[in-house]
Amino acid sequence: MITKSKYLLSVFAALFLLLLGIQVYFMYKTYQVKERDIYRSVNDGLISYIDDLEDLHETKETKDDSLQKIIIRYYDRKIGRKEFLNEFINNRQAARAKLNRYLAMRLHKDGYKISARIQYISIIHLPDSAKIIDQPIVIFETKEKVKNPKIASNGSWETSTTKKNDSNNAQVERRDTFLIKSQTDYEVRNIKSLVFKELTLLIICCIALLSGVLLLYIFTIQNLVRQQKQVEVLHSIVDNISHEFKTPIATLKIASKTLKKDWNPETLPLIDRQISRLESLMSQLHKDELPEEATEIEPRDWNFFIQDLAATYPDVDFIFESHLARKLPVDRNLMETVIKNLCENSVKYGASAVSTKVSHSLQNLEIEVSDNGKGMEGKELNNIFEKFYRIQANNIHNSKGLGLGLYFVKKIITAYHGKIEVSSQPGVGSTFKISIPYEN
Repeated sequence: MITKSKYLLSVFAALFLLLLGIQVYFMYKTYQVKERDIYRSVNDGLISYIDDLEDLHETKETKDDSLQKIIIRYYDRKIGRKEFLNEFINNRQAARAKLNRYLAMRLHKDGYKISARIQYISIIHLPDSAKIIDQPIVIFETKEKVKNPKIASNGSWETSTTKKNDSNNAQVERRDTFLIKSQTDYEVRNIKSLVFKELTLLIICCIALLSGVLLLYIFTIQNLVRQQKQVEVLHSIVDNISHEFKTPIATLKIASKTLKKDWNPETLPLIDRQISRLESLMSQLHKDELPEEATEIEPRDWNFFIQDLAATYPDVDFIFESHLARKLPVDRNLMETVIKNLCENSVKYGASAVSTKVSHSLQNLEIEVSDNGKGMEGKELNNIFEKFYRIQANNIHNSKGLGLGLYFVKKIITAYHGKIEVSSQPGVGSTFKISIPYEN
């Protein structure tokens, strides 16, 4: 059973990890697809808008003479780099304003926080291939800088002045030709929040699915563990049930030998009591109920309980002290179960002397059973009254029994609305104190 449980545990764990890996991979791929969709939407919209501005000669001004004049003046060193850059910036104020309005519109409509940048990466004088600029010129950039740029587009065009040749009116001369290369970059700053917002429902479904599988897994394991414990308890009961009957059987054997040797009038009542004890044990195993009719206990019955124990365990010193002088309205058979279960439990755990005291005060029956046995650890005291529980050392039960004795003691005391207290010290012994209320 243990081997099968370990195998099932391994299978469940492997399947769960596989399912978790599939879900993570699926979520990652879905995230990438959504991210690409958003970037494609931003890219297409941004390029389309910039192209419209180009057509209006407001951004790149492909055929504008003012751009040509600025480049020529800078090429001829008539203006410095600072003035050259200022000319570019001043000539494109309207284009920047429109582009900013477009980005604000996308933020309001779609929630996209877009950072954009348009720059001339090179300007080359074609006749002599001279580079006019040694580093890119930014002609537009949003207030929030582009940190992780996505390239929206690369473009290049030529700008030049034309002049008709006087000798041949049909021939057009191109002068001061420049090759300009531009690049448009952009970044969606809130791309992660946008993607996760779109994937919220999918993420919740995946978490719910994994949680359901995990709960099913835990529930299955708990059932397996519970069933395994039940099987172990059943095996333990089957293996030890004969031992539980040894006490009355041994007493009957002693009584039988006594009858064979010599007639003793006390022997027959002893046999009757042990037969009743066997019947009581059988009823305890088959049903977990208290008797409907109670037989009141008399003072001499307590002595009979101890005599039976002394006859069964001749090597144990049973000390009995009674302060009862009248019948009490508690069931005789149940009190026999309480006394004998407590005393036999002491014997099982190494006691050589067991002391029992019974008394009454203020309509309460007081019972105290103490021994000099092995004692118990403090952590065991809360468990000893559980059904089928037996104290074990190194995961081994060293004492025979069903684990029902103290359970029935607790059940009987609870049925009478009484209380039971236990004190124990390892190597010294244990003491059980019982108080049962009764009415006249």
